[in-house]
Amino acid sequence: MKLGLSSYSLYSALKSKELDILEAIEWIAEQGGEHIEIVPMGFSLDDNPDLTDAVRQKAEKVGIEISNYAIGANFIMSDEEQYEQEIERVFKQVDIANRLGVKLMRHDVAWRPIGETSILQFEQDLPRISAACRRIADYAAEYGITTSVENHGYFVQASDRVQTLIHHVNKPNFKTTLDTGNFLCVDENPIKAVKKNIHNASMVHIKDFYYRPEKFDPGEGWFQTASGNYLRGSIVGHGDIDMYEIIKVIKHSSYDGYISIEFEGMEDCKKGSKISLDNVRRIWEQV
Repeated sequence: MKLGLSSYSLYSALKSKELDILEAIEWIAEQGGEHIEIVPMGFSLDDNPDLTDAVRQKAEKVGIEISNYAIGANFIMSDEEQYEQEIERVFKQVDIANRLGVKLMRHDVAWRPIGETSILQFEQDLPRISAACRRIADYAAEYGITTSVENHGYFVQASDRVQTLIHHVNKPNFKTTLDTGNFLCVDENPIKAVKKNIHNASMVHIKDFYYRPEKFDPGEGWFQTASGNYLRGSIVGHGDIDMYEIIKVIKHSSYDGYISIEFEGMEDCKKGSKISLDNVRRIWEQV
């Protein structure tokens, strides 16, 4: 296990320019992080080979690895030309991942409004989504890169849908970035879902949420799950997910890769990320 942080955890500091991505890499190393996951929010690597090289070189200099490159994508296009353009765009993102020196890359696959996320709609979209993922996995294989889908975005978020997509893509280098918290967004038990999908994981995100049932609207700062319950990001170990059991499942599985903390709470991002790192490291030793 190699514990580190997603750059997304520091998004508010990157967005406000309190940190740039190179300073973020150094900060993570100073906190004892063993790797950084690059999520281009608050900065961009598109058409920016100099910054891409600088990110790789900075990580090498401070002695941490770059674990994963995570980007957005959407292959739900009614127009064939737009569909092909999106695939080509992701090909270029694979090129960036290779330039970063990573062997893991997560790309999204589909977004639909919450009212259009039925299983029937998923089945209709599955062949088109699978075909795009298959082509990108083949392209990434030339670099020795494993691509993955994360369980988020409501539409392809439940563990069974993730498994179904992996089965249909049917490529050895297409797996899942497993986010331990995101299953709650579709009201799925995180412990059961992690147990189901950990064997398909190429990357693991540790995330925690505060949870409130639908009848107790907590107000500002919360968002609703697919069934109308309420969630708010928390420091890992402070929320309502049984983090001891989640980490125990991961530790006792066959997974032995990177673990990346995604902090998206309302606290100061550096403080929240540091406490989350410390908590996951401590819990890992205890379970």
